[in-house]
Amino acid sequence: MNTIFIVLPILTMLMFDIGLTLHISDFRIVIQRPRPIIVGLIGQIIFLPLIAWGIGSWFALTPLCFIGIMLIACSPGGSSSNVFSMLAGGDVALSVSLTAFSSIITLFTGPLVMSLVAQSVGQDVNIHLPIGNLLVQNIILMALPIAAGIWLTHSRQQLATRIHNILRRLAFPCLILLATVFFIQHRATIVSEFPALGLSMSVLILTAMLCGSLLALILRLNGRERRTIVIEIGMQNAAQAITVACSPLVFNNETIAIPAIIYALMMNVILLTYVGIHHIVSSRQK
Repeated sequence: MNTIFIVLPILTMLMFDIGLTLHISDFRIVIQRPRPIIVGLIGQIIFLPLIAWGIGSWFALTPLCFIGIMLIACSPGGSSSNVFSMLAGGDVALSVSLTAFSSIITLFTGPLVMSLVAQSVGQDVNIHLPIGNLLVQNIILMALPIAAGIWLTHSRQQLATRIHNILRRLAFPCLILLATVFFIQHRATIVSEFPALGLSMSVLILTAMLCGSLLALILRLNGRERRTIVIEIGMQNAAQAITVACSPLVFNNETIAIPAIIYALMMNVILLTYVGIHHIVSSRQK
């Protein structure tokens, strides 16, 4: 089974669902509250790729795995980050806005960074990036579904709410299905690479979360904003990374997607632990 036929509808669904949660007012937050938006975007757009590059080099990942970890770092925030922010007592409005801004900005920054990555390590394994194809794919699979979701929310609010309630329940089972299919097809590679990739993905997530927390503290954001920043920077859209890796228009290499599969697993484990620790600490302070 070609996993691209599973991941494409999943990514489109996730992007459409992000659009359903957005309102025009969500984009005004950059004027009303610029500091948390700037902190979140700096963490995701600038620091996360630098962290991923450093970790990939430190762990001496193979060229294909190095490209995979950089794909994750160049992806926007995951749609589940809004739910995790709510569970952690974070600022959900800020989370939604950061997901929206990162989804739009990485449409263009992602191809630029990945072009540098492909030039740096891709030649060793005969991997090249058709940057035009990636830009077009991003617009079709990400920008258009988000725009369609925003339009439906603006024109048919009740219908958009009903659809969102359905899609948010489907998102996690769909990702589990994708991970299962990937594991069945590439179990030997995943098992052999898991010790290195499991550790490097965990270090990536924890370092990104720490970086987000430090940035928030430096700029004196409040606790709710800080927790939101930590989650947004620590939770990237693994489905997009898998799509780019598997797409016949871009890399067309499922091995590059394996880091994203392992990242998705470690991301949920680490962030659920983070939410649990927050609840324990909060209950003790009451």
